[in-house]
Amino acid sequence: MNAAVPPLPLADRASVLPAIRKCLAEERLVPFLGAGIAALSAPVVPTDYDALAAALGKRVALPKRARGNPWASAQYIESSRHRSSLDALLREIFAAPVAPGPLHRFLAGLHLPLIVDSWYDGAMRAAMEDVLDWGEIQGITRAGIGEDRWFRAYDRKGAETPVVNAGGWATLLYKPHGAIAPVGNFLLADSDYVEVLTEIDIQNPIPDAVKLRRQGRGFLFLGCRFHDQLLRTYARQIMKRSRGPHFVVMGDTELTRNEIRFLRGQGITPIGGSLADFVSELVA
Repeated sequence: MNAAVPPLPLADRASVLPAIRKCLAEERLVPFLGAGIAALSAPVVPTDYDALAAALGKRVALPKRARGNPWASAQYIESSRHRSSLDALLREIFAAPVAPGPLHRFLAGLHLPLIVDSWYDGAMRAAMEDVLDWGEIQGITRAGIGEDRWFRAYDRKGAETPVVNAGGWATLLYKPHGAIAPVGNFLLADSDYVEVLTEIDIQNPIPDAVKLRRQGRGFLFLGCRFHDQLLRTYARQIMKRSRGPHFVVMGDTELTRNEIRFLRGQGITPIGGSLADFVSELVA
């Protein structure tokens, strides 16, 4: 690690868990789930971007420049084949249902105003099955749809519904990069993000219901990485105009220089210890 970027001190799990539980109970924290949460269950789908890139590489012969990079791999497949081919591969890769884990069920039972889930599996949706008043907004690709829309909304049964209905839901599940369920929306190729990244600073790709529900709240990042600029940009813009406090549990992963700068710049407190241990104690 570069000495010019001093490491962040890690908060002790036992010292911050009571405050986190209190903030969740008072609806003052927004859970922000990453791919690492899927790894806590039996890994039937990729549980990080490296594994997703490898899964694409097993199915398509990729040029050297794209190997190991999920966004470049997806872009090559879209460009050399067709968008429908990429979507079909992603639906195949994420076809196996990820069973909701203790964290998903714990969060579903809290009836929080907002839950952000940035991975493509459907475990959080499945955990909400018995919750009566909720719905979901997913980011969608604008490639070839001929519509001026950044996202679509789905009710608890999976039927598409006008986005304006999200304002009345007790709980909003926000999947900014899409998801396998209910219909298989995916943002992954570079082309998916070109327009998003040109307008995300002015918040157009962020749903109004998300902007409203993040106000006065902090974020709890679980199973997330911020080693890529795209991931940092999304997290920063989704957090925008929130109040804090913010926490992140990244497990035993060594942080990159950019991750340290990001966490420090956003005022996010990193918590020491493994993600599995944190989740186990949180839901106990």
